[in-house]
Amino acid sequence: MAAQISNGINGSSTTYSLRDLPKTNIFTSNLPADPDVPTPKSSHSLPRDAAQLHPRMVKEALYTFVRPENTQAPELLGVSKAAMRDIGIEEGEEKSEEFKAAMAGNTIITIEDDGPDADIKDDAVYPWAQCYGGYQFGQWAGQLGDGRAISLFETPKAKFKEAWNERYELQLKGAGMTPYSRFADGKAVLRSSIREFIVSEYLNSLGIPTTRALSLTLAPKARVQRERLEPGAIVCRFAESWLRFGTFDLLRARGDKATLRKLADFVAVHVYGGWENLPAKLPSKEGKNIEATIDASDMTNSAKGAPKTDSAVVDGPTATDTVKAGLGDKDIQGEGKYAENRYTRLYRQIVRRNARTVAMWQTYGFMNGVLNTDNTSIYGLSIDFGPFAFLDVFDPSYTPNHDDHMLRYSYKNQPTIIWWNLVRLGEAFGELIGSGDRCDQELFVEKGVDKDWLPELVERAETIIAAVGEEYKAVFMEEYKRGMTARLGLKECKEGDFETLYSELLDCMEASELDFNQTFRKLGGFGTEYLSSEEGRKHAAVELFRQDQSASDTEVKRIATWLDKWRARLVEDWGQNGDKQRQTAMNSVNPKFVPKGWVLDEVIERVEKKNEREILNNVMQMALNPFQESWDWETEYKEEANMDAERFCGDVPKFKTGMQCSCSS
Repeated sequence: MAAQISNGINGSSTTYSLRDLPKTNIFTSNLPADPDVPTPKSSHSLPRDAAQLHPRMVKEALYTFVRPENTQAPELLGVSKAAMRDIGIEEGEEKSEEFKAAMAGNTIITIEDDGPDADIKDDAVYPWAQCYGGYQFGQWAGQLGDGRAISLFETPKAKFKEAWNERYELQLKGAGMTPYSRFADGKAVLRSSIREFIVSEYLNSLGIPTTRALSLTLAPKARVQRERLEPGAIVCRFAESWLRFGTFDLLRARGDKATLRKLADFVAVHVYGGWENLPAKLPSKEGKNIEATIDASDMTNSAKGAPKTDSAVVDGPTATDTVKAGLGDKDIQGEGKYAENRYTRLYRQIVRRNARTVAMWQTYGFMNGVLNTDNTSIYGLSIDFGPFAFLDVFDPSYTPNHDDHMLRYSYKNQPTIIWWNLVRLGEAFGELIGSGDRCDQELFVEKGVDKDWLPELVERAETIIAAVGEEYKAVFMEEYKRGMTARLGLKECKEGDFETLYSELLDCMEASELDFNQTFRKLGGFGTEYLSSEEGRKHAAVELFRQDQSASDTEVKRIATWLDKWRARLVEDWGQNGDKQRQTAMNSVNPKFVPKGWVLDEVIERVEKKNEREILNNVMQMALNPFQESWDWETEYKEEANMDAERFCGDVPKFKTGMQCSCSS
């Protein structure tokens, strides 16, 4: 462990300069390195334009040691105060020259001497880029990898500075070419970087699992060619893990069973904190093993993108059941084709975490835009923000990706696609989970599957994937109901609520083209007394429409009828005198501010074209505190700032609804 630690640990309440922040390299210390650049010193001694550090095929390895490229005349545009606090970096450190240089990739903060002849030890904490592959738009794409991201170091989470399984991995996106850049330049453009900087922190503010963003640096001399020639930028982002489904996909495609097994062990021990923390199997109501087939089309209502109400687990278990933990790496549950080993428990953990995350996306109308397996997280995080968006008007078929002609990654299809990706992961795990109690036998570990027991292995793997798929549906449904119940101000979801309230509200939103997130926020402002009369309900119904809309009598009547049913349930849950508490509860889960496409476009325009700097940090303030009614922007033009803030929370301007962008954002 000592070789993996740089600097001391003085307690969880301490904050640090970037230089003194505790640092580890657990990833590179435990997994195989690129054989062409096997040590930090071998990489550091190479010129930055050496062939070993530029695009090529990398095999039998999970990363390459590679330092960021130098950035000319960098400008630190902003930092997230929440990220500074959560990492454990002391306030004001962002003003130091060393911090700015590190965020631009111009200083390797983990070594004392960054000259080409520096004496760097083999166990040094040194930057690296990951190797992985992936299915893109359903087709195998081969080796992909960190083509423009370079990890710097890991650090224990601020509140767990002594718990080494609780850590963040910091990396620079847009820091230069790596062996995985393929035909690209390793750079990132300013507009995509602004988008990721804001949305990462915004999703975290909503409580949605996500990668985070610490800083945004402008690289004005880096003129990057995308759809046009653009200024470059670098985002320093961080996450508990940057491993993706595609990491396993690539190893399976190459038949590299030894590395795949080693990676699975690493994820269980070093990402999830140990085999004993993984969830065990759920018994059925009759105490039998689950045996069911999942149909991915059942995950969503084809018209809405909300789960069908009949998508409960076939044989009984639900997301609220207690999932036993504490099993060791040798423990086997079940017999025959139902025998589950530790790799099944790892797969189950990954499935359950991703089910919860996509359910929260659906709850808040968030779309990733390009859910390839290389953009799907082993830790269940929202990751790699390209053509993402939040719903404007409620349109289940909307996709923010203008290249997604088949609507593969549309709002309504996200739960299905995440399961499709999880099945690909299950295929990569197939031999490990199918081996059952033989997973540690020398013959299996050294030579793989004996043909005599191949049918047994295949049957077990298929049975387990199907059973875990039922858990995926159950966990997704449970989390979606929980989120929607809270957004509607109810204390619990009672029988009939889903169809009467949830589904009917979505139908009204779609039919009347109501704004998805604004509708919930506006509902939080309606008192039950206001809704107790027909006249009040009709007035409230009209308030849900945008100012540029005209509400027909039929639409108003339908929404007013729904409001009456909703009012009755509010009174049932909160009583006649609990309205203020209910409204407070709703405003705590229904954001006033949502970083929609048109808002981000305006921020990008003002930063890039008009040289405005305050707007970025002010919008970040809104992203970090999206449930507030107002924000104290840092500007001398308070009146204009307040108008901007309210405008950003208001109706989408005409002709800017449902914007789309490319994978380069």
